Amino acid sequence: MRRVLPPLNPLRSFEAAARHLSFTLAARELSVSQVAVSRQVAVLEEYLEVALFERGARSLQLTAEGARLMSGLTVAFSELERAVSQVSMRGRRNVVSVQCYTTFAQWWLIPRLAAFRKAHPEIEVRLTASLEPVNFARQNLDAVIASAPGDPQTQTSEFLTPCHLLPVCSPALLADVSEPLTPEDVGRFTMLHSLSRPCAWDAWVDSAGCHTVVTTRGLRFENSAMAFDAALGGMGVAMGIQELVQHHLDSGQLVSPFGHVYRSPGGYYIVRPSHRPTSAATDAFLRWLLEQAQPLR
Repeated sequence: MRRVLPPLNPLRSFEAAARHLSFTLAARELSVSQVAVSRQVAVLEEYLEVALFERGARSLQLTAEGARLMSGLTVAFSELERAVSQVSMRGRRNVVSVQCYTTFAQWWLIPRLAAFRKAHPEIEVRLTASLEPVNFARQNLDAVIASAPGDPQTQTSEFLTPCHLLPVCSPALLADVSEPLTPEDVGRFTMLHSLSRPCAWDAWVDSAGCHTVVTTRGLRFENSAMAFDAALGGMGVAMGIQELVQHHLDSGQLVSPFGHVYRSPGGYYIVRPSHRPTSAATDAFLRWLLEQAQPLR
């Protein structure tokens, strides 16, 4: 069905003039003359066959019809601006907008970002954290790091890292333990649970054959990052993600004394919209991510 719309230039001039209640300020914003704005508004009024402004000697006020039109245009222009920004590469060629999970950001990505910045000082990385499923049609994102591949109909996915689960704790928690520990011994300690991975302890216990370990007790945290921090503080044993805590294991800040590692299904994936062109900056960042993750694959 064909849309019946007035010319867009008069609409744009009217919207600016109505927002400022001034032809002069609207002209300054649009980089045209005050006469040009006045003429464009007159064209729109003639097209609509209504007066949109009450013009005084030193004032400009909207008529009832003008106010009604302005109300609709405010919403329409905002939606138009949002839609354009979602696909436009104008002014964004050196900006990469990425979303990932809080734990992945804090324990893996952020500690490495200084190296990327040093190698690519011209590229700005804008990082957000969320557990919500991505919607590239509504979010201004170039890529997402997710725990599963995206929809192949609209998204391109690339495997980043596997996900191995193992209990981790502070060495201080084991200060009074002299004998070697087995997976069954994990039940002797306070379990630190992540609400974002509610089945992690059950999966590890089942895979280790620890049939006497009760996984329902312990302390619960909103995400794994909080649980890892609690483990660092000696509060108990967290279910670690090896790919994220390996640096802390290597440094000795965390230990994994229970002798069993569980390979969780899936892992982490780079997901990006397949319908949108990828900028050179995004390509550089995604290549760097894959290089960083290569030792883990």
